[in-house]
Amino acid sequence: MVQSALGMTRGFAFDVQAVCAGFIYALANANALIISGQARRILVIGAETFSRLMDWSDRTTCVLFGDGAGALVLEAEEAPGTPQDRGILSTDLNSDGRYKDLLYVDGGVSTGTTGHLRMEGREVFRHAIEKLAETAHHALAKAGLSDEDVDWIVPHQANIRIIEGTARKMQLPMERVVVTVQDHGNTSAASIPLALSVGRDRGQIKKGDLLVTEAIGGGLAWGSVVLRW
Repeated sequence: MVQSALGMTRGFAFDVQAVCAGFIYALANANALIISGQARRILVIGAETFSRLMDWSDRTTCVLFGDGAGALVLEAEEAPGTPQDRGILSTDLNSDGRYKDLLYVDGGVSTGTTGHLRMEGREVFRHAIEKLAETAHHALAKAGLSDEDVDWIVPHQANIRIIEGTARKMQLPMERVVVTVQDHGNTSAASIPLALSVGRDRGQIKKGDLLVTEAIGGGLAWGSVVLRW
């Protein structure tokens, strides 16, 4: 549908479903397609309408989530293959289905209903900080970099306590974290591209800056991408 609306008559389009980690998973897939020569330029979109999935009687979830959309263009370029290259430098993806009941939607094909989002907030919080910091460190290590090299963390905007806790684990001040959750809520797969756009417009993110983006969501599925803007 998006391909048609953009007037594209060649190339290919497909959906990646990893809920809140969806944009990270999509970036990793796009990067792999470019590296393998399957594509030269890719539009990666994150979009959610969580308002359709909210149980408006459940104040533990309905006040947290929002609707949103954002996009990023990736393009192949020749580069030396060093940490100073622009673009995606490394990715790290993870999931563990044992934790599926901590955050899920109780609908779908199995029930024939749209369903509502259900979350064990305290447990999700406990897993989130540890797993987000860990995946960020793994991705940085793959790129031959460390926390000290990071200019900006651009996190999935789950909630401010998770964002602050992850920054502490990475020993980075909140002044180096792009935060938009107070304006948009948790827009799931849309939150990272929205934050990238806002951070650029604010003048925070500049050409050559090293960014770490990370996200965790239902599944549990989580991951991170290290990129140079």
